[in-house]
Amino acid sequence: MDSFAAIDFETANGCRSSVCSVGVVVVRGGLVTDSFYSLIRPEPNYYSWFCQRVHGLDHDDTDGADLFPDVWHRVEPLLDGLPLVAHNAMFDEGCLRSVMQVYRMDWPGYCFYDTLRASRSELPWLPNHQLHTVSKACGYRLDNHHHALADAEACAAIALKLL
Repeated sequence: MDSFAAIDFETANGCRSSVCSVGVVVVRGGLVTDSFYSLIRPEPNYYSWFCQRVHGLDHDDTDGADLFPDVWHRVEPLLDGLPLVAHNAMFDEGCLRSVMQVYRMDWPGYCFYDTLRASRSELPWLPNHQLHTVSKACGYRLDNHHHALADAEACAAIALKLL
């Protein structure tokens, strides 16, 4: 696969709809052609201690941010019929489906591929298949783990190697 959009969501709490940031990396013909990052005001709008600890975002970051539909209207044209790729796609697809349901947006039938599943198949010797471990094994240095754009960039690098 040499054309796709790698996507990563961070959430504010345990609700999949509570996306508080999104990162997208567009790959066409094996080359990164575009990227996008935005903070999002989550729904429901509260932060769990655990999620806040993971990605470092809180109300100070997102209270003035756009709601998901406004952000997604900027993301959607970048996707242009591309398949979506995520590391642990069940999570990211679940977030997207959930937040679209909250805002009563139609599901456009996105097709997701999973670099986590691919890494388990292609790199079974790794001690774990977490994003930072797999990206390192694929020769990509992930410096800002749990920043949605950095994670999408790592996912894109993995996908170019394994998918």
